[in-house]
Amino acid sequence: CNPVVVDGAMYAPTVGGHVVAVDAATGVERWRFKPEGRPAHRGLTYFRGRPADAAAAGPAVSSRVMFVAGTGLWCLDPATGRPVASFGDGGRVTVPRSTTAPAVYRNVIVVAGFDRDVFGYDLSTGKPLWTFRTIPKGTDPYADTWDKPSADGANAWGGLTLDAGRGIAYVTTGSPKPNFVGVNHLGDNLFGNCVVAIDATTGVRLWHFQEVRHDIWDLDGAAPPVLVTVTFDGRKVDAVAAVTKIGNTLLLDRVTGKPLFPFRLRRAPASTLPGERTAAYQPAVELPEPFARQQFSLDDVTNISPAARQSVLDKLEPAVFGWFRPFEEGKPLAMYGFHGGADWPGACADPAGVLYVASNELPWLPAVYRNERPPVDETKQTPTAGRAVYATNCLPCLGPSREGVGVAPSLLGVSHRLKDADVLALLHTGRGNMPAAPQLTDANKADLLAYLFDRDRPDVKPTTRPERPAYRDGGYPKLLDAEGYPGCKPPWGLLTALDLNTGKIKWRVPLGEHPELTARGVPKTGTENFGGPSATAGGVVFCSGTRDLKIRAFDAATGAELWSHPLPFGGTAPPTVYAAGGKQYVVVPATGGGKLQLPQGDAYVAFALP
Repeated sequence: CNPVVVDGAMYAPTVGGHVVAVDAATGVERWRFKPEGRPAHRGLTYFRGRPADAAAAGPAVSSRVMFVAGTGLWCLDPATGRPVASFGDGGRVTVPRSTTAPAVYRNVIVVAGFDRDVFGYDLSTGKPLWTFRTIPKGTDPYADTWDKPSADGANAWGGLTLDAGRGIAYVTTGSPKPNFVGVNHLGDNLFGNCVVAIDATTGVRLWHFQEVRHDIWDLDGAAPPVLVTVTFDGRKVDAVAAVTKIGNTLLLDRVTGKPLFPFRLRRAPASTLPGERTAAYQPAVELPEPFARQQFSLDDVTNISPAARQSVLDKLEPAVFGWFRPFEEGKPLAMYGFHGGADWPGACADPAGVLYVASNELPWLPAVYRNERPPVDETKQTPTAGRAVYATNCLPCLGPSREGVGVAPSLLGVSHRLKDADVLALLHTGRGNMPAAPQLTDANKADLLAYLFDRDRPDVKPTTRPERPAYRDGGYPKLLDAEGYPGCKPPWGLLTALDLNTGKIKWRVPLGEHPELTARGVPKTGTENFGGPSATAGGVVFCSGTRDLKIRAFDAATGAELWSHPLPFGGTAPPTVYAAGGKQYVVVPATGGGKLQLPQGDAYVAFALP
């Protein structure tokens, strides 16, 4: 959560589960408050307050800091940190789970639901006012884009942005659920993978725009949109720009929802998975230019060393890949997108209509397997002989459920990819990071094969094959080389400037560094990152979130790196730029952990101009 700074006070959550106010010029704490649950996971909001105003549709409202923790929407007095007693039950209103910052329009607080839906609450009292369903039901418009009712997916976990002049909340939504398997939610699945414009007063949908249809690849709309004004066809146009996991920028007219550039669709491959029906068309965007690779191919395989390349090619032997390639039973699908392109830190823009976005380019190897047998909870079963061999020799690398750990691949559904002889050969010779296993006797090997191929539980009967078979997935294995670096050619992390007036990329530079690779002579690769940029009027873009634990400053005109500084832990949100006490500051949450699985801490680090 990037902190909010108002009138010399900085408001922010802590790793320890508090919300605090500190002096923005000195860092000295003013107050702290601990609610139940994790507060302000990805955002909090400051409302300055207002006198009674009939035009604003409400009575006088004091200033307040608002955030969601668990299932509680809290309002605190920014001066004292104490709950506002007149709001809800002693400053708290029970709400569906949310992790992003609420927004305020007149007398309505708008909250995006982590699980689904968008909600409006009375600013004065906390009373529920309206709900917008992100999965239509019954006679709702677009309910027919789902072949049967669904209770999950199309969630608004990416958050929302408010046009306070028009009273419109722009919400990004996630994919249908479950990920990877769409047999039980056939159709285009509105309002999944959409930007949705909602009247903040009434909750009525004004328009929607969908990127991916019937998303089976977990390509959520993961970040709140950015409000921009661009020069288009010789006129100024107010637009909303949403960056996506596949590297597109959805540039839409704020009032009509129409794309400013042609949004091209292309005939997509049809699924061969029994029971699945993928969408006939998917986006093939030309402008604005995509800021990340969108289709993995053999040409993308890493070239940082011959050994790295070969280790990745070995993993790709059973894999399939291609543009919006559907899953095939038991075959890994090499693809980009789970961590972006862009993810929840989103993008920023300057008044000239230039968008700045940090992105990832990292391949993955997900797969889908038929549930031939119902899942077995092995923690409640008497271990078989094969399970015992696995636990002693394989579990540290392959995980308690054969899901794979780190660079080790998943063995779920291995019967769809390998035969007994293939596994025996691997046990004899080893491959990549997997050593040979000379310690195993012939009996050990036979037991292990029976376990890996699910032959050692005759009491578990195979399932029938209905019209829509039941499937399971193999999780989220990254495609990594033998040393743990991404399995594609660099760059692996980028900072891009995109001129929204023309739709053209202005510049792009690697974001982050693996110093050990630089020392080997590998050109700067960039790293996987989850920080997000902030642009300043002085022509500087600040960004952190990289694996090398640095914050950097870039020239907004050229992308040249101007400055960098190490952080105690990884940056985890866009920096906040502010003035206090006559100086200009940049503060960044450096709390680590998260998707990069780096050490976790509890630091906010501020820098000041001389």
